[in-house]
Amino acid sequence: MFGKILIANRGEIACRVIRTLDELGIASVAIHHRLETRARHVRMAGEAVEIAGETPVAAHLDIEAIVAAALATGADAIHPGYGFLSENARFAAAVEKAGLAFIGPSPDTIALMGDKISARAFAEAQGVPVAPSVMPTGDLDDFIARAETIGFPLLIKAAAGGGGKGMSIVRSAEELREAARIAAGEAQRYFGDGRVYAETYVERPRHIEVQVLGDGEGGAIHLFERECSVQRRFQKIIEEAPAARLDPALRDAICGSAVLLAAAARYKNAGTVEYILGADGRFFFLEMNTRLQVEHPVTEMVTGIDLVRAQIEIAAGKGLPAAQADVTLSGHAMECRICAEDPERDFLPETGVLAYLGVPEEPWLRFENALDPGQKITADFDPMLAKLVAHGGDRAEAIDRAIAALEGLALLGVTTNIDYLARVLDNAAFRDGHLHTGFVTEHREALAPPPVPEQVLAQVLAAAALGLRDFRELALGTPEPHAAIGGWRN
Repeated sequence: MFGKILIANRGEIACRVIRTLDELGIASVAIHHRLETRARHVRMAGEAVEIAGETPVAAHLDIEAIVAAALATGADAIHPGYGFLSENARFAAAVEKAGLAFIGPSPDTIALMGDKISARAFAEAQGVPVAPSVMPTGDLDDFIARAETIGFPLLIKAAAGGGGKGMSIVRSAEELREAARIAAGEAQRYFGDGRVYAETYVERPRHIEVQVLGDGEGGAIHLFERECSVQRRFQKIIEEAPAARLDPALRDAICGSAVLLAAAARYKNAGTVEYILGADGRFFFLEMNTRLQVEHPVTEMVTGIDLVRAQIEIAAGKGLPAAQADVTLSGHAMECRICAEDPERDFLPETGVLAYLGVPEEPWLRFENALDPGQKITADFDPMLAKLVAHGGDRAEAIDRAIAALEGLALLGVTTNIDYLARVLDNAAFRDGHLHTGFVTEHREALAPPPVPEQVLAQVLAAAALGLRDFRELALGTPEPHAAIGGWRN
């Protein structure tokens, strides 16, 4: 087993990895920008190294500096977390070249599965269902002509990267040229790769993903599936395990397909195979994420398997944590992504200073975060602040517990989506499991906040006036320049 591991990440995922390292008795090294010196992940780690960078993001993307920090501190391995360099084949190769272990798949595997076009071709060669599509040739007119033969609607996607960037739905030939041009420009801007492709868009699709583990020698298992259909701007906000209203035979087919793909790729470590599932029961390969997922806690809560521990043990050559027959489901889990954003303004990111954090404590609840009172919430990073994860004996209980936890969660100083998430969970269609990736748009009116009764508003304002000096001075004080006159009145 490794003696020391550097975490090439920050925030809640770095804290999450450090917890498992502490349990395993493995020393930890954190990295940080100068503006993160007092961050929680830095305080939790056994050692910390500052990475110079013009911005915090630039520091966390500096491959040479991060590898040098690992070598200087005597680390044996690097855990990339998710985001930043976690799916960067050049980073994985640099780690291995330095004689360190990369806790993830091989550079070749990352390169193969990280490019959506090569990944689709590989999946299709293994017999994994792939949606009808058109690949780019460099000739926009030819691309458009071939895309039209598939039929509409189409989904235009970037060949590299993810997170909804460079993605759009096209419903007519008139839209196609401009959509392809815009998608290519966005893909180039975000990923440095302007290639796009078009595939059949499945109406009202569900987003199902399968957690897999591979030993790098052709052995692979699945840890069942997660439902990630509730999204805004192609980004997930609620995930659950197992998926809602999924026929057992269909579950077996989807999970079996993911294992087949991982085994054929001789995949090593943790990965996620993502699918689009149509209302007719047909499912298509979407992509493979060659890293730990943000939503991995729901899988941990229903299987009892620590995925970070499994990653470390596989990287250390200890093999898979269990045989497929020994992996079972227990209950249901819900994960809510707590984000600094305003759902009433199209989920625009918000900034502020965290004034107060109060988290309910329950044995069935996990609150994954790296927050501290007084912490500045900036636009430097993704708006996700934390993850609230609830487990129940069944889906209904998991929903009820997640709502109760959201209602008991106090996060003051910045606008968040906490109340919005509770409304989504309590929505009748969500409770019934009628999910698809357009859920948020379809139920926009039902998910809007209810009007505040005038009596309640008056009570809140009165309480604020009595208890908060700043509010009292703002609401009741004499405005300048009149305040300078004093008590004199004409």
